[in-house]
Amino acid sequence: MKTTLIVPTLNELTGLKVVMPKVKPEWCEQVIVLDGSSTDGTLEEAKRLGYEVYIQKEKGLWNGYRELFLSGLVKGDIVVTFSPDGNSIPEGVPLLSKALELLGHDIVIASRYACGAHSDDDTRITRLGNWLFTKLVNVLCRSRYTDALVMFRAYKREVVEKLGFLEETPKAHRMLQRVSGLSSWESPMCIRASKRGLRVAEIPIDEPKALRVKRRQHWIVHGFVILLQILYEGVFRRSNGVD
Repeated sequence: MKTTLIVPTLNELTGLKVVMPKVKPEWCEQVIVLDGSSTDGTLEEAKRLGYEVYIQKEKGLWNGYRELFLSGLVKGDIVVTFSPDGNSIPEGVPLLSKALELLGHDIVIASRYACGAHSDDDTRITRLGNWLFTKLVNVLCRSRYTDALVMFRAYKREVVEKLGFLEETPKAHRMLQRVSGLSSWESPMCIRASKRGLRVAEIPIDEPKALRVKRRQHWIVHGFVILLQILYEGVFRRSNGVD
C-alpha cells in the first residue's frame, strides 16, 4: 500500500527546514504540503525539497483538507497527517502507516496519552483540556479513545469519503472556522468513525515541544471551537450526515 504524507503549513519555514529533512523518502511515496497562503518562504522551501504543493483557496484547515482531497492530488492508499511545527515525531510516520496496514484498521491515531506516552508541549491547562474533550467524545460515542484531538494519525484514503468529509461542509463547522482557522477534522473524525463502527486503533507516540511558542489566547479560542465541534458532531449530527 502506498502512503501520502499531508503536511499542513502556514508560515512554517523553520519546521520545513528542521523537521522535514528527517522524514525519509522511503517512508512515503508522496508528500503534499497543504499551505494556507504562507508569506515567510514556506512555499519556496517546500518546492526546493521536492514536495508537491497545494495552496488552499478558502481559509481554515477543514476547508484545506476538503479541497485537497477533492482536487484528486492525493494518490496514497494510506494518508498520514503530519504537523511540521515539531509536535509530530518523523519516526512515527512509518509506525502509523505500517500499523494501519498490518492491523487492517481504518484509522490509527498517534496517541500522546496511551500506555505512558506524553506531550512535552502540554501545559496543565492544555493537558486537562485534551483529557476533558476526549472524555466527552467517549461519553457521547461510547468509545475508548485516549487522544481524540491529535493531528498525527493515519487513515485509509476512502475513510474521508465514507465519513462524509467530501460533502458540503455543515453550516455549524463553517461558522466555527470563522472563529478559528484551526477548526479541523480530528475530533469529528473520531466521533464519526465510532458512530459508523469503523476500526480505530491508537499507538503511543510522544509529542515533542513545538518549535515556536503558541499564544495562550489562541488556544483558549481554539478550545472553545473544539468543544462546540464535539457537541455538534456527538449530539446534533446524525451518523448519516443529516442534521
